[in-house]
Amino acid sequence: MNKLILLLFIVFPAIINASGDASLGEKKSQTCLGCHGVQGNSVISGFPKLAGQGYGYLIKQMQDFKSGARFDAVMAGQVAILSEKDIEDISAYYSSQTISSGLAKNDADIELGQKIYRGGKRQDEVTACIACHGPKGSGIPSARFPALASQHAQYLVKQLQAFRQYSINKQTGASAPSRSNDYEGMMTDFSKSLTNVEIEAVSQYIAGLR
Repeated sequence: MNKLILLLFIVFPAIINASGDASLGEKKSQTCLGCHGVQGNSVISGFPKLAGQGYGYLIKQMQDFKSGARFDAVMAGQVAILSEKDIEDISAYYSSQTISSGLAKNDADIELGQKIYRGGKRQDEVTACIACHGPKGSGIPSARFPALASQHAQYLVKQLQAFRQYSINKQTGASAPSRSNDYEGMMTDFSKSLTNVEIEAVSQYIAGLR
């Protein structure tokens, strides 16, 4: 049984029930506005939109920033003072919002991006994005697989390159900034064989998903 089947049918529990208070989360999220925008719809392409993101995924990311499993200097400072209840409330708020429509660049290679998103890279045994993030990029909340549709392409490029860098670091002994808080290395496996052109293409394709 392959990793993906094992993941979807055995490892993860049923849909996570939100226990956070969205109304309290709205008040607690005021310090997030500068980067993530009103209602979690960032207008700065280097910062992710949080609106409509899965509740469990948001909790995990904030917990990972707090523990150091995922590193970002700004986020580490932001979450350091948050309690577990604060994290749950903020996650409940953002997950209840509606993400703004994204837009791919006019000159983006959408055909290549769609090919990778829907079919992966068979020659490198890379699983298609659609398997975990769905045909419309809505993710799988119960498995804490994030929604991707309409996310900023620039932010997606940065994250894919960070996952890829983790593999490069392991192979070369380098210590460049990277990311590895994905389940069972699935994103590092996906990204390690992608070129910059392919990362840009799939990121642009995702940005235009609705």
